[in-house]
Amino acid sequence: MSTNKSRKKGTVTTAAWNGRSGASSVLNRLAPDEVASVLRILLDRHPNLTLEAQEIGAGLVCSASVEDIADDVCTSVTRLDMDDLHGRAGKHSWGYVEPAQAAQDLLEEAVAGHLDDMKRRMDLGLDAGAESVCAGIVLGLFRASRQKSGDILEWAPDFPAEHAGYVIEEYLAAHPKSKRRNVGDRLSAALAASVSEWSDMIFRITKRSRQR
Repeated sequence: MSTNKSRKKGTVTTAAWNGRSGASSVLNRLAPDEVASVLRILLDRHPNLTLEAQEIGAGLVCSASVEDIADDVCTSVTRLDMDDLHGRAGKHSWGYVEPAQAAQDLLEEAVAGHLDDMKRRMDLGLDAGAESVCAGIVLGLFRASRQKSGDILEWAPDFPAEHAGYVIEEYLAAHPKSKRRNVGDRLSAALAASVSEWSDMIFRITKRSRQR
């Protein structure tokens, strides 16, 4: 049997692919999981690139923008509307969900991705990036609390401040007790001007974290 006939259907050799006019744009059309697979295969074949890839990855993870995160958090929280609430509240096969609880759950889910990202950066030892994410979440929640748009925040008006406090607590708890004073002071200073109305709350949380 010839080599060409023995190839699996759908398999494209490097030479054949290089000859196609659209080959240069294939990477731009890959889904995120496919890009990750390409990176893993590339590093398996060329382990000498691992250090450089790690440096690039660390740079990307550390480059979090407080403003971008704040905008995204504020949008994610305030774009939830009454249709979202009606879809979650009320009678279900597992029981009845109060509107206030449904609103709380939806709002927490809207911020969960950024909270996970903050914790991921902490696990990687990228403290500066984690601080930026934490500050961005708090700032975004503060901005959301100032918008009077008739959204589901009316069912959970205390959510922004309470969840901001929770995020700060999680951030500080990830640091050794000996470092929490400096970390808390730095975070408080970074947020002092933008969320001044929450300054007392932030101070209490940072002070309490040092005593645990």
